[in-house]
Amino acid sequence: MKRIITISFLLLFSNILFAQIQNPVEWTATSKKIADKTYEVHITATIDRGWHIYSQTTPDGGPIPTSITFTKNPLVIVQGKAKEVGKLEQHHEPLFGVDVKQFSNTVDFVQLVKLKAPVKTSVNVAVEFMVCNDKQCLPPSTRKLSVAL
Repeated sequence: MKRIITISFLLLFSNILFAQIQNPVEWTATSKKIADKTYEVHITATIDRGWHIYSQTTPDGGPIPTSITFTKNPLVIVQGKAKEVGKLEQHHEPLFGVDVKQFSNTVDFVQLVKLKAPVKTSVNVAVEFMVCNDKQCLPPSTRKLSVAL
């Protein structure tokens, strides 16, 4: 009887270990003052080996492109679109039937923001992204970040 209970416990425990949620991308946000009332907000993705995320400019019909949305702040003006700094990889993806643009290892999305007045504040950011490897794609995810200016 002890043997059956022990085996049952080990099987249950092993299922719990394999059911862990995969999280192959770690996100961080920082700011850098570049002029009076002007900042660069850096939203950096560190991607596990073998995985990749997609560019903001990935074409329609393909995987979900990364999108960055700033929550409205009456003290902040978001200027233009975030710049992608990293090694852009492009290739034809037969699964989607389009040429995809992706990043592996790391990518830094740099957004220029300007304060309306010389005050301390913060910006909240939502990053929607899709992460894939050679065998699978995980469902699109959203990460919320906050950074002080």
